[in-house]
Amino acid sequence: MRPFVHVNCAMSADGKIAGVERKQVRISSEEDKTRVRELRRKYDAILVGVGTVLADDPHLIIKGEDYDTNPIRIVLDPHGKTPDDALVLDESAPTVMVTTEDCEKEWDCEETIVMGRQIDLPTLMEKLAEDIGIESILVEGGGNTIAEFFKNKLVDRYTVFVGGLLIGGRSAPTPADGDGWVCEGGQKMNLDSVETLGNGALLTFTPVY
Repeated sequence: MRPFVHVNCAMSADGKIAGVERKQVRISSEEDKTRVRELRRKYDAILVGVGTVLADDPHLIIKGEDYDTNPIRIVLDPHGKTPDDALVLDESAPTVMVTTEDCEKEWDCEETIVMGRQIDLPTLMEKLAEDIGIESILVEGGGNTIAEFFKNKLVDRYTVFVGGLLIGGRSAPTPADGDGWVCEGGQKMNLDSVETLGNGALLTFTPVY
């Protein structure tokens, strides 16, 4: 038992999700922003890695929704880098912090899941399903987190909005970032649909494992 995992992100026409300094760049069109707001309503939880929290300080809520109807926010933070004043820790929605046994930091949040020496994603997915009842997760970044989900064959759907701009930079992050290939020969995916959204296109894929 594990939740359905949908990875959703936006990238530039040259495949970047941010500049070389890893600060947020506006990529999505207004039409895509509307799509993402509606997409969040369909999922039990929204998950990001701590790198996204530090770079963008995202709120990860549906504006106008109250505490009980917003998705649960999940942050993967193995070393306790999330600051106490991060927006993801405010009272707009419940937050689950996921860390490791070596982390000494504590947060004022709904729940903290402490794993072993590292975060094991398959085990975490089982815990989220069995202990919290989460049936679906929207993964919104960053590149390292997305790559780990693919490496562990946990992605059920992948959507990426390709915006009408170039960012450049050989060290600029990509949607599936990290140390190397997500699998030998690359992860095969079936293209399910293509949709124009303003000055960009939304691609929907199903991974083939």
